Amino acid sequence: MDIFERNYRIAYSDTDLKQRLRLSRLFTLLQEAATDHAALLGAGSDKTLDRGLLWIVTLQEAIVHRMPAYGESVRIVTWPGKIRHLLFPRFYRIEDETGGALIEASSLWALMDRETRKAAFPERHGINVPPVVTGNEISLPSVPRTQPAESTGTFTVPYSYIDQNGHMNNTRYFDLAEDVMPAELRARPLCRVQTEYSREAILGTEITLKSERDADSFLLVGESEGLKLFKLAFTYASEQN
Repeated sequence: MDIFERNYRIAYSDTDLKQRLRLSRLFTLLQEAATDHAALLGAGSDKTLDRGLLWIVTLQEAIVHRMPAYGESVRIVTWPGKIRHLLFPRFYRIEDETGGALIEASSLWALMDRETRKAAFPERHGINVPPVVTGNEISLPSVPRTQPAESTGTFTVPYSYIDQNGHMNNTRYFDLAEDVMPAELRARPLCRVQTEYSREAILGTEITLKSERDADSFLLVGESEGLKLFKLAFTYASEQN
C-alpha cells in the first residue's frame, strides 16, 4: 500500500469553540495515519518500538485552505518521500468529499534510540520506506527564522502531555501555543503553521516561553536551561478577510 487513505468524520471532541478541527487534533490524525502506514510498509512497532527504536518528528508544516468543521466527512491521505540520510519525509492531504484539498502538509521524521536518546541509522536496523511521488507534494518543512524576544511566561510539562516515547507529544505543543496566543488572532482562520522540535521536553521540564506577534502571525519558542526545545510559527488570515 504505497498511499494510505482513511475516511474520517470530525467528532465533537475534535473541535474547538468555533466548531473547527483543533490544531492538536489535526496533527494527531496525521500522526496516527503516518504510524499506521509505516506499519503496513514494514516499519511498524515490531521493527522499531519492540527493538528499542522510536519514531520522532523533527519538522512539520501545514497549509490550511479551510479547517474541517464538526460533523464533516474528510479523507486523510499520506505517503512517504525519498529518505534523506537520517530523515524520512512524509506528505499529507486532508480532502473534502469532492476530493478538494482542505489541508496539505509535510513532515520530517527520524529514528531515535530509546536508551541513548540519539539518532539511529535506519539501514543498521533494516528499515527502509520506499518513496512515492504523487505530484501533490508541497515543499518539505522549513525552520521558522524569526527569533522572538518577548517573554510570555513559563510552563511545566505535566504527566498528561507525555506519550509512550517518554516526552511531551508533538501535538500538545499546539494546545500550549493556542492557550498563550492573543485571543483575537486565535479566532481568525489559520493559513499556515510551521513547527521545529529541537530537543525533548520530559515530565516536569520547566519551559521558558518567548513569543512574537505581528498583524497576522504569531511565533512561540520554548527554552529550558538556555537550550531551545521548540519553535512554532502561525500565519492567520488578515482581519479584513
